[in-house]
Amino acid sequence: MARSFTIRVPCSSANIGPGFDVVGLALSIFLELHVRVDDTAPAVPQNCAISYEGEGAEALPREADSNLITRTALYVLKCHDVRMFPATTFVHMVNPIPLGRGLGSSGAAVVAGVMLGNAVGQLGLTKQRMMDYCLMIERHPDNVTAAMMGGFVGSYLRELSPVDTERKEIPLSEVLPEPAGGIDTGLQPPKPPYNIGHHIKFGWAHEIKAIAIIPDFELSTASSRKVLPSSYSTKDVIFNLQRLAVLTTALTRSPPDPDLIYQAMQDRVHQPYRKTLIPGLTEILASVTPTSHPGLLGICLSGAGPTILALATHNFDAIASEILSRFSKENVRCSWKVLEPANGGAECIE
Repeated sequence: MARSFTIRVPCSSANIGPGFDVVGLALSIFLELHVRVDDTAPAVPQNCAISYEGEGAEALPREADSNLITRTALYVLKCHDVRMFPATTFVHMVNPIPLGRGLGSSGAAVVAGVMLGNAVGQLGLTKQRMMDYCLMIERHPDNVTAAMMGGFVGSYLRELSPVDTERKEIPLSEVLPEPAGGIDTGLQPPKPPYNIGHHIKFGWAHEIKAIAIIPDFELSTASSRKVLPSSYSTKDVIFNLQRLAVLTTALTRSPPDPDLIYQAMQDRVHQPYRKTLIPGLTEILASVTPTSHPGLLGICLSGAGPTILALATHNFDAIASEILSRFSKENVRCSWKVLEPANGGAECIE
C-alpha cells in the first residue's frame, strides 16, 4: 500500500534591521518535499531514497543519515522508538531557496525534516510540539519560528540545560558549532522539553512587499557570527530596543509611514560589523532611502546576509536596479525577487 504527501516550507528573513535574533519574516519561496511511502517497493538503504533538484543539487548528500532534512526526520522518529523510515520512503526535494544567502535555507530544512518525521511516522504532533524538535536542532528561534508558523513573528527560546542539549544523537544545523551531531548510538535521543520556544505573530500591512536582492556568493551564518563582538554598549542596545519597539507596530499600520519605518529599521548590533563581509553594504544601507526612491519603506541585511531586503509598497524595479547597480560597482552580481509574506507557514498536504 502506498501513501503520498507534500510538505511545503517557506524561506525566511531574520532580524529585519534592529530585531537581531528576535524577529523573523516568512517569505514566498518554498522548499518542497514530495514524499511517497510504499511498502511494496524494493528495499533501499535506511529505507529512504532521496532525489533532489534546485539550489545546491550537486553538493547535498543523498544518504538519509547525512542529509540535514532526513537526519532531522530520523531524530524525530527515534524519539518515538522508530529507528528508521518506513519501507520504502521516497523523498524528492525541490529547493528554490538560495543556500547561504540569509534567507533561512537551513531553518527551512530543519522545519521540513521535523514535519517529514511527523508525517511518515504518523505521530500526530502539533505545530507547537514540532517547534520543540526544531529548536533542539536550530537554537536561534527567529528563522525556524517564521518558517513553521508563518508571517512576521517575534520569538524567544527558554534556556536549555546541557543535559537537554549535549547528547550527540541530536542533529545540529550549520549555525551551531561542530560536531554536527545526529550520530546513531543505538540509544533513544532525548526528547525535547515541552514549550521551549515562545512566539507572537505581529500584523503586516497588506501594501508591504519585500524585495530580496540576492548576491551571487554564499556567506555561512557561522562565519557571519564570528565578526560580531562578544559585548555591546548600553547605548547601542537601547538604540536597537527603541527601534524594534516601534517597528513591530509600524509595519502593521495601513498606509505604512515611510519615515517612521525607515528610521525604525536602523541597527547597531549586527549590520555595522558585517560590512567587511559584504562589499558595498554600508553605502547601500545609507543611500537608498524613501526620499531617493519613493515606495521604499526600509532596507536591511536579510539574516546573516549577504541578501539585502528592501521593504516597499511600489517602485520595485527602480529600487532593485539601484541596489544592483551599487553591487555591480563592487563586482558583485545579483538576482532579485519581489516576495510576499507567507502567512500560513509550513504545511503538509496529503
